[in-house]
Amino acid sequence: MHRLVLAFINSMRALKHLAMHEKAVQQELGLFFISIPVAAFIAPSGLAFLLLTGSVLFLILIEVLNTGIEAACDAVSLDFHREIQIAKDCGSLAVLISVILVAAVWLYTLWSVFFA
Repeated sequence: MHRLVLAFINSMRALKHLAMHEKAVQQELGLFFISIPVAAFIAPSGLAFLLLTGSVLFLILIEVLNTGIEAACDAVSLDFHREIQIAKDCGSLAVLISVILVAAVWLYTLWSVFFA
């Protein structure tokens, strides 16, 4: 149980840091908090609500991992290295893919609710 408490404390420290210093995470957390009441209003089922809010949480998850990759790369070297650029670009691509997923889930749900 002690390890779980320590892991939770570490996670909250990371969340606090990201929420205070990372604009992308700040925007995505705002999006998440807005998505909860909007999803509750438009979701035709509990599963749809979970997909709508879960897709935004997935985006935040990928952003957190991307930020971790960038921090690790910057800790290794601030000089240009092709391998570091590739690692950072892959993290950015992962964020883009998750943004596309969020958009697809929300657009599909909105279309289904209002036009189908």
